[in-house]
Amino acid sequence: MKFGAHMSTRGGVWKALERGISICCDVVQVFVKNNMQWFGKPLQPDDLSQYANQMARNKLATVFGHTGYLINLGAAPSENRDKSLKSLIQEIHLATDLGLPFLVLHPGAHLGAGEQAGLDRIVDGLDEVFRATKDSPVRIALENTAGQGTCLGHKISDLAEIYRRVKQPRRLGVCLDTAHFFAAGYDLRMPKGWDAAIAEVDSMIGVKEVLAFHLNDSKTDLGSRVDRHAGIGEGKIGREPFRHIVNDERFRDLPGCLETPKSDDLHEDVENLAILRSLSSVPATSLD
Repeated sequence: MKFGAHMSTRGGVWKALERGISICCDVVQVFVKNNMQWFGKPLQPDDLSQYANQMARNKLATVFGHTGYLINLGAAPSENRDKSLKSLIQEIHLATDLGLPFLVLHPGAHLGAGEQAGLDRIVDGLDEVFRATKDSPVRIALENTAGQGTCLGHKISDLAEIYRRVKQPRRLGVCLDTAHFFAAGYDLRMPKGWDAAIAEVDSMIGVKEVLAFHLNDSKTDLGSRVDRHAGIGEGKIGREPFRHIVNDERFRDLPGCLETPKSDDLHEDVENLAILRSLSSVPATSLD
């Protein structure tokens, strides 16, 4: 895999690239706007110019986005659902301006309406969003979830149903989160458990639809359905299982992105990237 981390865009979206490059990331994930606000300001020409210059100067393999946390396509008709649709549409436009290949999206929560009603609404919402952004090449990478509360996507069959029913499946992809897998009940700690989980993805969706991984340990136990990330080797998954995860030949060219706790100086990211590279049989890419 190509290793990296989610980076803050504080000070400008290009700053995320600077931060990633400073700790030798191969890949970077960003929010295209404030992740806790419905809407953001359009990117200004200077923003886009500095971002393009940073991309041209450096050797990042991939930069991709993650959608804001307020968006819930599983919500019933309401002001919040309307805002969710408009917010996702704006994020796709922003990602298009930046040239990002995809945005990672938590599918949504049914909020008590039941799983099938929630899935129906997610499919309808994606169809509406894709119609409104028909000229954009940006894909939506559906992320598996821990299944906390009424969140959908903790079962691969949830993601497969969305894939099967949406009118433009070519606009979709999948992002697999190791901590979410584990909290949802998929035991990745042994190679056979990892292979079984990926076999489920392959049979229901297709392994070629996997666009990225979130490499996170889990603070909570197997099947806890509680989403709490930990540094690599500091959680219930443990350090060693990440060896068979990051060395899976099917995914050697895909982004493997940290979303683990960190401070402003990023030393935790540095430590976690070093661990992942030490476990990988593929030499780390030099960014010098």
